[in-house]
Amino acid sequence: MDNSVSESSQVDLIREAFHYQSRFESSTMVFKIDFPVTEDPGFSYLMKDLALLARTGFRVVIVPGAKEWIDSVLLEHGIVSNYAGTKRITTGAAIPFVEMAAFHVATRVMTGLAAGSSPSDVTGRVDAVIGNFVRARGLGVESGVDMEHTGMVDRILTDPIGRVLNLEMVPILPCIGWSSAGKPYNVSSDEIALAASTALGAIKLFIVSLDPGLRAGAYRLPENIQVGEKGRIVRLTPQEAEAILGMNSDKAGDKPLEELRLALGASRAGVERVHIINGREEGAVLRELFSNLGVGTMVYADDYESIRALKPQDIPDLLRLMEPLMQQGILLRRRPEDIQEKMGDYAVFEIDGSVHACGALHDWGESQGEIAALATDPAYADMGLGGRIVRYLIDRAQRQGFRRVFVLTTRTQDWFEFLGFKECPIESLPERKRRIYDRNRKSKAFALEL
Repeated sequence: MDNSVSESSQVDLIREAFHYQSRFESSTMVFKIDFPVTEDPGFSYLMKDLALLARTGFRVVIVPGAKEWIDSVLLEHGIVSNYAGTKRITTGAAIPFVEMAAFHVATRVMTGLAAGSSPSDVTGRVDAVIGNFVRARGLGVESGVDMEHTGMVDRILTDPIGRVLNLEMVPILPCIGWSSAGKPYNVSSDEIALAASTALGAIKLFIVSLDPGLRAGAYRLPENIQVGEKGRIVRLTPQEAEAILGMNSDKAGDKPLEELRLALGASRAGVERVHIINGREEGAVLRELFSNLGVGTMVYADDYESIRALKPQDIPDLLRLMEPLMQQGILLRRRPEDIQEKMGDYAVFEIDGSVHACGALHDWGESQGEIAALATDPAYADMGLGGRIVRYLIDRAQRQGFRRVFVLTTRTQDWFEFLGFKECPIESLPERKRRIYDRNRKSKAFALEL
């Protein structure tokens, strides 16, 4: 491997980390952690990472799931759980054991945070508080079934949670809520995580489980879904998430789809970004948080990515993207003043405030436009940014009344043919372009009729 390329990638990662640190510092983030994660060897690393976030200015809130442990405790005491659909009917005999199990899991999380704190520096400690932060009310009788001590969120007590966060401590919300009269209810941790994220104005909700996550080969998907390495679905709009759920409605009980349903609900409720990650992967939270590509699936409601016109401050980023291609002779060399002169021709693909792809549409007269200066960050090669820039420029050409767009290329003819371009003679190009055509490069021309 070229050391300069490797070092450049490391620098880009560092830049991304600083970018996200400054952007999200002091923001509230809710982490819903499934119980099986707490029994996985990677749990200690997860807690260490959450402790690190809490120590460095992030407001961390944890909602631990406890379903599997509740099942185990009830079984141990000879109590059979009945269900109404997916909801456990929590009887009067069961609720003391449900409380015990829920607080046991919460304590396990608190212990994990303590172990993840700095053992040699008292200022590096991360303290946590398990509290009665959830006001609940009973579900009552549903379809003729008395749900007894199964409840729903009535209100998240944001004031005490805020005080805990202001003390730089981590609130932990077990899957138990209490009525105003002090009656305990078993409440879904998914529901608590959703309600807490909304009530606290969380900028992010992380859904952490041991599931492999959403993979392209396992589900029916709409067209143009962004797929990364090993088929990972990288990011989805709420509309795309809803479409996937509709297209796979026959997969009842599928865990990744249930996680996607929770993510969609949070996104619809106003949480800007919801991340579904595999807690078995070491550093998954940090990699998802501090890099654009991440390692999980993100459902985003904000303007996370867009193609937009070039701004003067983007020119150094364009030259950085194009430099490797210019060195290889794939792109013609351009100077800052060359780009500045034709700035209105350029478009950039921005992800979270950073430019990761670019292209230009030059008007050569005769109702023909040239698509040129295409470059993509290699780290984003799997996301199809280049093709999306080309489609954007084609759409722009149509709006401008061009009858044809063309490209000149020495090495990427197969890619342009895949996009629908067909080889054409140089003589068919506009006269102004033919006059400056460099015959020594022997570039081939490909055109798309509009």
